[in-house]
Amino acid sequence: MDFDPGFLFLLLLVAFLYASVGHGGASGYLALMALYGFAPEMMKPTALLLNIFVASSAFISYYRGGYFSWKLFWPFALAAVPAAYFGGMLSTSVVLYKQLLGAFLLVAALRFVLPFERFSIAKRPVNPYAALLIGAGIGLFSGMIGIGGGIILSPLLILLGWADMKQAAAVSALFILVNSVSGLLGQLQTGINFSPDMLLYVGVAFLGGLGGAYSGAFKFNQTTLKICLVLVLFIASIKLLLTA
Repeated sequence: MDFDPGFLFLLLLVAFLYASVGHGGASGYLALMALYGFAPEMMKPTALLLNIFVASSAFISYYRGGYFSWKLFWPFALAAVPAAYFGGMLSTSVVLYKQLLGAFLLVAALRFVLPFERFSIAKRPVNPYAALLIGAGIGLFSGMIGIGGGIILSPLLILLGWADMKQAAAVSALFILVNSVSGLLGQLQTGINFSPDMLLYVGVAFLGGLGGAYSGAFKFNQTTLKICLVLVLFIASIKLLLTA
């Protein structure tokens, strides 16, 4: 695609928002790339690489805030990392990829609409066996479509009563980071295509991630920005499903 300042602004906005809730932003980047006509073979590796930088900034801020729990993190990651690597190696047809991604983006939009905050008090310890199964499923799906999986993991942690909002954000950030690295390594086996402007995209996303991570861990909520992001996700998902 040609250089587009509008894309860069939205990329900055998406990275800011996602990092503020402990996410890497892959579903948002995929939505933007769908809207701006990126080639499907370029979308997955681009989203995973941006995820690595933004999730890193989110993890650092939430870790510094004292919200991270290794005990909560390890059973999910143990199963998810190898599953994400395998998922990254899987190739899907363009039509199937668009259908999977379009359906997922609808789910991602609902993630930001539904009031998960009302479940925000952790109630019970994590079940390690259930966590292993959940981690494996999220990891495989994440590697296949090019996300880190935090947008699936964090609401599950909250709804199951295993973490509050801040704890879920901290655990999801590192989960996204390791899953994204694993999925990208898996995709290396089948080949990776990046835009010539990839370094610029990384810089813009990382800058947005730093601001969002600090704001989410230490400052404020993001209701207005969430509304903007939901609109982008819905538009992109409809475009993908109608053109699949």
